[in-house]
Amino acid sequence: MQLMDQLLDLAAMREEDLPGRALALARFSLLDWMACGLAGKDEPLARKLRSLAVSEGGRPVASVIGGEAAPARMAALVNGATSHALDYDDTHFAHVGHLSVAIYPAALAVAEDCDATAGALVAGFLIGAEAAIRVGKVLGRAHYNLGFHQTATAGAFGATVAAGRLYDLNRDQMRVALGLCATRASGLKSQFGTMGKPYNAGIAAANGVECAALARLGFTSADDGLAGPQGFVETHTPEIGAVEPLSGMLFEDNKYKLHACCHGTHAMIEALLAVRGKDALDLDAVEEVALRTNPRWLKVCDIKLPRTGLEVKFSYAWLAGMALRGDGTGDDRAYTDALASDGALAAFARRVRVTGDETVSDLQAEGQLRFRDGTVVPLSHDLADEIPQEVLARRLRQKAEALLGARGGALWDMADRLDQCPARAIGAQLAAPLPDGGMAAG
Repeated sequence: MQLMDQLLDLAAMREEDLPGRALALARFSLLDWMACGLAGKDEPLARKLRSLAVSEGGRPVASVIGGEAAPARMAALVNGATSHALDYDDTHFAHVGHLSVAIYPAALAVAEDCDATAGALVAGFLIGAEAAIRVGKVLGRAHYNLGFHQTATAGAFGATVAAGRLYDLNRDQMRVALGLCATRASGLKSQFGTMGKPYNAGIAAANGVECAALARLGFTSADDGLAGPQGFVETHTPEIGAVEPLSGMLFEDNKYKLHACCHGTHAMIEALLAVRGKDALDLDAVEEVALRTNPRWLKVCDIKLPRTGLEVKFSYAWLAGMALRGDGTGDDRAYTDALASDGALAAFARRVRVTGDETVSDLQAEGQLRFRDGTVVPLSHDLADEIPQEVLARRLRQKAEALLGARGGALWDMADRLDQCPARAIGAQLAAPLPDGGMAAG
């Protein structure tokens, strides 16, 4: 099947035909995205974008995180960038990007504009996310290695599908919307480390809303601007991947950040936490941590001597010490610049040995923990292993509480009521969360 036809089939799926597990994870993604967005609302980037929204004005139909309502496209831009400001959102490794920050802002903006239900919002996101993953897999890692940011490029197609579904586009209109997205989608890795990276997520969301809205108005575009001659795929990757059969939801492999640091370090942290148990370890009792990781991570998160709190997030050596001595790796506020000068962590870091191993996937960590008394404990964790839903929900709630305090717990109290409220009630929580955690009326 051609990629365009597959996306059009996906967009037309009935809500009742969507797998229950995938829908449950999509609800988790909504609550996790909301927590990340609220936690990032005071970042300089978020303030600047809210100022832009106010200066441009327009029809206020969609909620803005921490601000006043705005037109749907602008709300998607602000909310996409704001929710990616802390880089603490979910990741799909086969897609090579972040799904929620590019797709939920577009879906929510259109759902509010159309007064859709939260159930329709979640279904729209799930189908959009699935579309983004499939586009991302066809583009492949070669697209990413060229310098493109899949969150923004493949993510824009997912945002378009989600927005188009919520705008109730027919098959021909959805084809047009995707064709327009092919000439609109953009985002470069050269922006990493600047406000441009989270802005990429906002661009993807805004592009999705714009392309769907134009198709709704009767715009035309190439018959297959995505995978046709001189289309997006052909011009943006040297190695075109296969189109996977539409059987099951690839979204079910979505992974959530449970630690506020580079995702490449998470398998190591989980392995160390499993050894540590509930009690912190005395770092002086450890002779060596010997870690084997996929070589790609050595260029990303193996900073030996971090100088700032941000660099600590990309340091296997520092994070190993934090995990073993009981520091809260899930609390973004823990990563201060003072942490980079922590003498105990600096001393321990010299006893952390990291080597690349091609037999270890980019979701795995292997190695051993050797104690001064001669005891050797193996280390092993694979992020690909499925986490039971009840465990994942508990840990995502803990993450939200670490980010937002009681407000984070209040968000997760909404979990069982999501399908019973209008999408505008979700937006109201983002614009002006209630102090008692109750859900605002839609």
